[in-house]
Amino acid sequence: MSSPASTKGGRGRSKSSKSAATPSVSAPESPVYLSAVLEYLAAEVLELAGNAARDNKKTRIIPRHVQLAVRNVEELSKLLGAVTIANGGVLPNIHQVLLPKKTGKGKDEVRSASQEF
Repeated sequence: MSSPASTKGGRGRSKSSKSAATPSVSAPESPVYLSAVLEYLAAEVLELAGNAARDNKKTRIIPRHVQLAVRNVEELSKLLGAVTIANGGVLPNIHQVLLPKKTGKGKDEVRSASQEF
C-alpha cells in the first residue's frame, strides 16, 4: 500500500519530513518588555508633541504637532519613515537657493535688486 500523501500527485506532506517553520518559543517576560517599549515610545512622542503644541501657543495636541515632533527627531523619523500622519502636513523647509542673498554693502545701500534700473 502507498501512503496517502504520495497518492495525490505529490500533494501533502509525508509523516517523515520535518517542518521547516521556526519554533514558536518566547520568553515569558517578552510581553512585559514589549509593553514597556511601547509605553516609552508613546510617552516620548506625546512629550515632543506637547512641546510642539506649546511652541504654537495651543493647549491641545493635534496631528500637526505629532508630525512636527516625529519628523524633527532623527530616530523617530527613521522608525516612522513610511508612516503617513493624516492632517499632519509637511515640515517647513525653504531651499537655500530660494532665499535672498545677503550682500555686504554699506548701510546706505539698502535698495533691493528688483528696484534697481
